[in-house]
Amino acid sequence: MRKLLAPSILLAALLCPAQALARDYGQRGTVFPVIERDLLEQIQSRLMQMEQSGETARLNGELKRRTIARVNRPDPVTGIARATEARRWQFDPTITLAADIRGAKGELIHAAGTRVNPLDSVQLRGDLLFLDGDDPDQLAWALKQDANAKLILVRGAPLELMKARQRRFYFDQGGKLTAKFGIRSVPARVRQQGRLLEISEIALPPKRRPAL
Repeated sequence: MRKLLAPSILLAALLCPAQALARDYGQRGTVFPVIERDLLEQIQSRLMQMEQSGETARLNGELKRRTIARVNRPDPVTGIARATEARRWQFDPTITLAADIRGAKGELIHAAGTRVNPLDSVQLRGDLLFLDGDDPDQLAWALKQDANAKLILVRGAPLELMKARQRRFYFDQGGKLTAKFGIRSVPARVRQQGRLLEISEIALPPKRRPAL
């Protein structure tokens, strides 16, 4: 009889309403109110302090200075040296499309998997000349080339050179073009030859050392 009674008591306890089982044990220990400041209030307070102390103006000025410096003189392309020997090779710009190319009205122009050579539709108007803008020899060489050539710096100050030379200068930001073409030394020339690009690294005469 005792074996059957125990499970019955347990079941009854589980089915009993919560109010019947709840007890008020009263307040124990010290209770403190929640006084945590709102996060937005903290941010706003900090911004006001920075504004009043002049720190905001200082940070804005520093950001402006760094931005102007980066525009005037971008980070040089790493791994590019002055050419000490001539090198020439060909580059095939053909790509394989990963997705369909469609027109404005949805018409299929090229299907995914198609091999496309950009030179079939777009021709280079002039050579691409890569050079170190801080090297007077390379700069002089580049300015003697075809006037339609695009001058692309791997080091130097393009805006200063544009003002001084009255020519448009570009910059190989992040070394993306030199990496794509496999250029390791400058000056270098990229020239179209039919459906291919011919790339040349030109070894200029050694720099003249000043007489002692």
